[in-house]
Amino acid sequence: MAQAKKSYWLLSETSSVAETRNPERQRHLPARAAFEWLQAGWRDLTVQPALSLAYGGAIFLVTAFLLWRLFASGRDYILLPALAGYMIVAPLLAIGLYEKSRVLEIGERPTLRRMLFVRPRAGAQLFFTGVLLCLLMLLWMRAAVLIYALFFGVRPFPGFENTIGILFTTPIGWAMLVVGTLTGGLFAAFGFAISVFSIPMLLDRRTDALTAMGTSMAMVWNNLVPMITWGAIVLALFTISVGTALVGFIVIFPLLGHATWHAYRAMR
Repeated sequence: MAQAKKSYWLLSETSSVAETRNPERQRHLPARAAFEWLQAGWRDLTVQPALSLAYGGAIFLVTAFLLWRLFASGRDYILLPALAGYMIVAPLLAIGLYEKSRVLEIGERPTLRRMLFVRPRAGAQLFFTGVLLCLLMLLWMRAAVLIYALFFGVRPFPGFENTIGILFTTPIGWAMLVVGTLTGGLFAAFGFAISVFSIPMLLDRRTDALTAMGTSMAMVWNNLVPMITWGAIVLALFTISVGTALVGFIVIFPLLGHATWHAYRAMR
């Protein structure tokens, strides 16, 4: 086992230079690849499922607490942008799930300790990437507030329940929805492209944050069809989680985390 592990890291190390020169070796994968990643993610989840479900449960509790604080502090007006921005930083939160899938891949036994105290090969570059993703999330939330002010003026927020009615029953509400959706779509597409593979890459390779994010974007660009399919799957499952008052996160978040690792491995 020790020899196999040593061989794995030697192979990974010697191939890192070649991967940096041509990081997106797999191009134009079929759309069905997204469902294969999901299937592989489910397989990893069912191996020692208590670890993945405990991780998902922790994500559920933290997310529920943050949303409760959002309402308790009277900032429910940023609920929708906050949920959208959450998807930008979600790959960072899933690093423990990537570690479990990586450990299973090399034939070792995952533990909760290894999932919680991950030692990425890129070191502090992972922290730098996390800061950039958080800044992107905050920028999107600020843009959402400015869009609201553009359409409704600088006035007190009437409450989340009243705003929903205004958005869907008035022309100005429809206009704001269109502009907000288009703007949010740009933020989401950019955030998805730079984050979906950069975090697994920083766990797996010795590289810097900007290279990882640029490579992630190249991987997405060279495989638009499966990545659009994958994005639709992620959005659908995320919507289901929100519809279950986030309880679905307990299963869905680990499933997507494991599947994302397999998506990354399929493209390198």
